Amino acid sequence: MHQDKIIGVTMGDPAGIGPEIILKSFNNININNLKIIVIGDFKVMELLKSKLHFPAYRLNRVVDLNHCVFRNDLLNVYDLAKVDIEKLKPGKVQAMAGNAAFHYVKFATELAKAGKIDAIATAPLNKEAMHLAGHLYPGHTEILAKFSGAKSYAMVLYDDKLKVIHASTHVSLLNAIKGLNKKRVEEVIQLAHDTLLKLGYENPKIAVAGINPHAGEGGLFGDEEIKEIIPAIRTKIKEGIRVEGPEAPDTVFLRAAEGSFDMVVAMYHDQGHIPLKLLGFHSGVNITVGLPIIRTSVDHGTAFGKAWHGTANE
Repeated sequence: MHQDKIIGVTMGDPAGIGPEIILKSFNNININNLKIIVIGDFKVMELLKSKLHFPAYRLNRVVDLNHCVFRNDLLNVYDLAKVDIEKLKPGKVQAMAGNAAFHYVKFATELAKAGKIDAIATAPLNKEAMHLAGHLYPGHTEILAKFSGAKSYAMVLYDDKLKVIHASTHVSLLNAIKGLNKKRVEEVIQLAHDTLLKLGYENPKIAVAGINPHAGEGGLFGDEEIKEIIPAIRTKIKEGIRVEGPEAPDTVFLRAAEGSFDMVVAMYHDQGHIPLKLLGFHSGVNITVGLPIIRTSVDHGTAFGKAWHGTANE
């Protein structure tokens, strides 16, 4: 990241570990020369910094980007003032906190789309709390897509050991199977290819996981591969993309981790998340690809059990 670029960091659910891991991260020598603006609630950040006795850099409350001061001893907090600090209950699901987390992401997306910040990194929000507040989005990805105007997008989990892109994410397993179709598989293969090119892979190699045991075993264990996945792979091969499959889901992630493939297309949430989190729980990064803006995220939740105790690993 060029040091003249401005990165907006959304605070996440105020009752979760988001504020803490942001405060701790600002001490990291690898990022403290970057231009960072936390988009959240100043009082939450200030109270937690005081409560947990974090090192002696100051917080700078801003309500206008022109008032930001970028120094290593000063962390800018764009104050949306969505939280009544007297009513906030750390570690608890609350509509107030869910509402705040939603508005941080919405506002950051609008800033990025307007070119006022150059990228977004998001701390975790809690979907139950957000839904209690009436914001019925499955998660970050869908909020970002809605307010950035993106039509073709997907979730990538990225780690040095394994990279996974998902055909579906926050839907039930039943609906993931029902919704599987050739067009979406083609779309995600293309997004995988384009993403790897942007990451510096000259001729990326992509594997597509089947959705059934043994990738259907020629139709013995389901015909989704025959009807939807294989035709999509053949189309993308004809277009010049190096893609193979459908591969047996129980081995393809290991093969990718060992270097046979640069990225795996997973058919549903847990199919991709389980191997990635097994291999890179503390180092995996969530990237939303297909957006007109750059967005990355931690690959974990709000961890309410650890919230506001000072023990979260940034």
